[in-house]
Amino acid sequence: MSAFPDRPINKLILFDVDGTLTPARQTASQEMIDVLRALRKKVVIGFVGGSDLVKISEQLAVGGSDVIQDFDYAFAENGLTAYKRGQQLASQSFIKFIGEDRYKVLASFILHYIADLDLPIKRGTFVEFRNGMINVSPIGRNATIQERYAFEAYDKEHGVRAAFVKVLRERFADYGLTYSIGGQISFDVFPNGWDKTYALNHVVSEGFEEIHFFGDKTYKGGNDYEIYNDPRTVGHAVTSPADTIRILKKLFLDVSN
Repeated sequence: MSAFPDRPINKLILFDVDGTLTPARQTASQEMIDVLRALRKKVVIGFVGGSDLVKISEQLAVGGSDVIQDFDYAFAENGLTAYKRGQQLASQSFIKFIGEDRYKVLASFILHYIADLDLPIKRGTFVEFRNGMINVSPIGRNATIQERYAFEAYDKEHGVRAAFVKVLRERFADYGLTYSIGGQISFDVFPNGWDKTYALNHVVSEGFEEIHFFGDKTYKGGNDYEIYNDPRTVGHAVTSPADTIRILKKLFLDVSN
């Protein structure tokens, strides 16, 4: 029996956040919120973001709402922090997996590498420690929106993040880590298998007829690639929040559905 008997369609729709529900690190539009509310009357919805819950809440809690209550499933840090119907589920810890000594070696190497990078600008918070991963930003997460766009364009031309990831894969090959480029200015580092498919562990036994996933970084190396290509999901590659809305209206919000 479905855990959500109040929905006429027994399907789960999962969403990436940055670039899918919102512009990167910006808030969701009122149109997106309205579409999600209409969608939730028909199907079960959830988000799967790489950021921590505080950052995701800043983007999706439009008008002071509570994202844990507004979504049936709330998966921050790829599902390492997880909620179902407002109740927290079991979580995991990056530091327990890797160990303090090995983490210090990794963090020191990353900071030395960034120190030697010749970039147009550098800001602050180059390594952000999270529960299930670390986020590495060559320019620094304190960059402004304009600086983020400028670095994104610079990175597309010079491949800064791709080169950085290549070095880390080679240097720490025995650490059992995955490196995933997402957003505009950073990449995530987490244990193998702790990509966004980790969130599926919380939902595959719920008996959904289908699990759909919407994401914009679905190419190989992008942080939506694994869950988009997972055989347990129906993947939808989008180019923007507006594209997400267009597909949702076509597939799920038509009168015939």
